[in-house]
Amino acid sequence: MMTHYEERLERDLEEIRERVEAISKRVESQVGDAVHALLESDRDLANAVILGDRRINWELREVDRLCHAFIVRHAPSAGHLRYVSSVLRLDVALERVGDYAAIIGREVVQLSGPPPATVARDIDLISHQARKTLAQALTAFQTSDAELARSAKKMGEQSQATLRKVFDDLLESGNRDERPLRDVFCLLRIISNLKRVSDQAENISEETVFAATGETKDPKVFRILFVDQRNSCKGQMAEAYAQKAFPESGVYTSAGWEPGEVVEPSLVEFMDQYGIDMREKEPKALRPVHEEPRHFNVIVSLGQGVREHIPVVPFLTVLLEWDVGPCPHEAPDGPPEERYAEMYKSIAVSVRDLMETLRGPDAR
Repeated sequence: MMTHYEERLERDLEEIRERVEAISKRVESQVGDAVHALLESDRDLANAVILGDRRINWELREVDRLCHAFIVRHAPSAGHLRYVSSVLRLDVALERVGDYAAIIGREVVQLSGPPPATVARDIDLISHQARKTLAQALTAFQTSDAELARSAKKMGEQSQATLRKVFDDLLESGNRDERPLRDVFCLLRIISNLKRVSDQAENISEETVFAATGETKDPKVFRILFVDQRNSCKGQMAEAYAQKAFPESGVYTSAGWEPGEVVEPSLVEFMDQYGIDMREKEPKALRPVHEEPRHFNVIVSLGQGVREHIPVVPFLTVLLEWDVGPCPHEAPDGPPEERYAEMYKSIAVSVRDLMETLRGPDAR
């Protein structure tokens, strides 16, 4: 039998849960209505979405008040404290999703007409993915289902390929002058805000895992690509050093647009000095980076001509250019050992600076 205090605690928790569930459903509906307004050119519905954002905001403020009152009244610990603190962060995500829906509504009323058929199909697809991810993330939060939350997070990560297609179709439509430039910009903002819905669903999934299990978000592991012409020397050295120095901070690879047949034997011998065995390494061909199933966070150019072979840099990727000098076979003057040592030092300093920028001073 529960004590009076326990009954009060459960009543207060239940009120918070019920309000969060109601707001979650309202936010999901807002996103769906905003997309429906776009596809059907329904300005009345778009305006209703815009005005509906105000109600979401004041309802979220009331949930915040209840959460803070709960903390003051009950001084919760362990699971109860994790849940309430997660609700406070969930409120931020829900408010942002509501804002994204309102922005889509504002863009809809500015459009001269419905989007082109190909773009409309793309938007319908990406909207379906975003709303499905959001719905699953919110269900996971309400049911404290960590596995469902992890599944929702993976769903969000898979939307990148659809995003690339919708951007390409929209740009093609703009290049054909099928729509006024203002419409193209409106549609770009709509697509961007749908992507942000998926991003917030991922954040909600992470909060669910924390609330249910106490697990915090793992440090981000960055995908780094080193590129030069033949991938037989500089790129291989950079990949090998990064993997040895920062194995927990990144996933590293290298490639070249004219890959050689083998890694330079003198490089293999030089790297032995640092305990790095490169005997099994082989030059790899550079693939179109915008077709990669997962985007690279950073692409590092280690020679001339890289930009010519990566004409389209994905939106979420940073392209850096490092001047580490030529490989010994490219500049035969002087002892190869000295040139390798200079190149190794330059690469080591640059890799360390990059990884400490991405992961902080404790990167490893």
